[in-house]
Amino acid sequence: MKKLWRFVWKSVLIFFAASFLITLVFRWIPVPITPLMLIRWGQQLSEDKKMKLEKDWVALEDICPHLQLAVVCSEDQNFLKHNGVDFGALKKALNENEKNKKRGKKRFRGGSTITMQTAKNVYLWPGRDYIRKAFEFYFSFVIEICWSKERIMEVYLNVIEFGDGIYGAEAAARHYFGKSAEQLTKEESAVLATLLPNPRVYGKNLKTAYLQKRKQFVLQQMRFWGGKLDYEKYEVENVEPKKKK
Repeated sequence: MKKLWRFVWKSVLIFFAASFLITLVFRWIPVPITPLMLIRWGQQLSEDKKMKLEKDWVALEDICPHLQLAVVCSEDQNFLKHNGVDFGALKKALNENEKNKKRGKKRFRGGSTITMQTAKNVYLWPGRDYIRKAFEFYFSFVIEICWSKERIMEVYLNVIEFGDGIYGAEAAARHYFGKSAEQLTKEESAVLATLLPNPRVYGKNLKTAYLQKRKQFVLQQMRFWGGKLDYEKYEVENVEPKKKK
């Protein structure tokens, strides 16, 4: 038993040390590939589809501020305030999902923050099981400790899935609009932000009624925020954003 416990404790310490070390490395080094990219490759191969992986890492200053604000308004309006996990939003999502389940609705709301989505994409596999969620919580806190909010946004916008085989803002901007991420307009940025809950489905048609309605909501929230994120102060310039309905 002593040998077993010693092995367990050593394994745990190695895991903690390794997770902090790799996160510190990614503070300065671009993430070369993610588990999701490899999984999608495997799915394409098993389905005899053309192998597709469009991605091009760019610095945060080469991604237009409109898109940075749009994803915050769409995915995580407390991004500049929380420490990785927004427990208030998570509790609200769980309550709403429970109500939908009782009503027989299949549509469920996620409570993941931008930090949590970044952790999931960089380190983990897709899924909703409790073990994966526990790791997602852990890596979210590690990321918040090791990275600035700007770095979290930079990594997020370079690894997030925007469509079938399309990863990152630069690849998405070129695929959907034929321009760089730096040249995106407010409207185009809002469109890309609306794809994130289900990019492989929503990316097939950008003009659906749902996406158009969602785009208008994101644009409205962007106006409430004053049109800009203030990373240095970790607060919104001009006005406080209204809460999601």
